[in-house]
Amino acid sequence: MKIQLLVAATTAASVSARPQYHTNNPHEWMARGPNDFRGPCPMLNTLSNHGFLPRDGRNITKANAVTGLKDGLNFNGSLSELMWEQGIIANPMPNATFFTLEQLNVHGVLEHDASLTRTDAFLGNNHVFNETVYNQSRQWWTGEIVTAEQLAHSKIFRQLESRAQNPNYTFSASIEEFSLGEIAAPIIVFGDMSTGTAQRDLMEYFFINERLPEELGWSKKSNEITLMDILSTTAIVRNATSLLTGPPAPESPHRRRDLHAGLVAGLQRAL
Repeated sequence: MKIQLLVAATTAASVSARPQYHTNNPHEWMARGPNDFRGPCPMLNTLSNHGFLPRDGRNITKANAVTGLKDGLNFNGSLSELMWEQGIIANPMPNATFFTLEQLNVHGVLEHDASLTRTDAFLGNNHVFNETVYNQSRQWWTGEIVTAEQLAHSKIFRQLESRAQNPNYTFSASIEEFSLGEIAAPIIVFGDMSTGTAQRDLMEYFFINERLPEELGWSKKSNEITLMDILSTTAIVRNATSLLTGPPAPESPHRRRDLHAGLVAGLQRAL
């Protein structure tokens, strides 16, 4: 097992240091080359552009994913392993031990409709940044500090746009959960998880350039990011997507009769 981990780590290091990337700094940002793979996830693309993941977007193993997510974003090991396990299903090979960013482009596996930055697969290229789609999303980020509600607005708007324009629009319950995590990601990486907010300039720099906004003063969180952080921040976004107001309806044995249900039942009996 130690030998396998050593081989994986050596592979990741050699990919990042290959001569064609022309850099002595293993984590200097570099745009993708013509033979490099990239996918629909801006954050994974960004980590590859910085060499935290293989720069060519190939051979993403559990070992180099855990190392890359720790070094690039300070995600803890168990969270990184869980995220890798979600990605490995994109590799159709039995018992695969790696995936590529290109494999993530297959529609309906992890990539989905109503992205904040990509076109639906039915309507065009589903993995390259689309400025028109991005501008539809960012119109809802109206302050220098973006709230969970504003991120929720952009998510809901993109789903409405997608459903209206895409005859093959698909958004299952499992995709919804994945989408909520994606919407929470800018808060987790660039913001304040306790308040559910993020700095707009950091978010925009990241989305447009697929680059960590270090030159704007950003640095990774000093405390490790855990699964509980992901779940709690996702819960904030989930609550923000609700269009209901006020407290939940109280349960009471004397609750008024549901007239709508009674009317429907009566009509059904009459038919």
